[in-house]
Amino acid sequence: ENNKLIAEFMGHKLGLDGDGMGEPQCRIFEKGLGTKRIQDTYDTSWKWLMPVVDKIEGLRDTNGNAYRFTIDMCNAQIEGTTIEVSGGSYKRDATYKAVVEFIKWYNNKSK
Repeated sequence: ENNKLIAEFMGHKLGLDGDGMGEPQCRIFEKGLGTKRIQDTYDTSWKWLMPVVDKIEGLRDTNGNAYRFTIDMCNAQIEGTTIEVSGGSYKRDATYKAVVEFIKWYNNKSK
């Protein structure tokens, strides 16, 4: 569910794909790249997660200030918010949790 939230934030096209042999798999459709199972993306790969961090840092608050993402050991925080994840299992885990918290906060703020 959190990977779907991130995919939507990133503007990816989502859909279901299945072979008729069980539950359909949620997939991200990448132009020119085919599809990727959503469970094989943001929470398992820096390749997928870091562009999300880049997008967050490219956003501006109402005063024009950037959201600065800090990753240190197993901790992550986003300056300009109250988001701080401490004691994650590992660096990518803390970063992923901070990304999810930010997107939920950002979506609620935008309503």
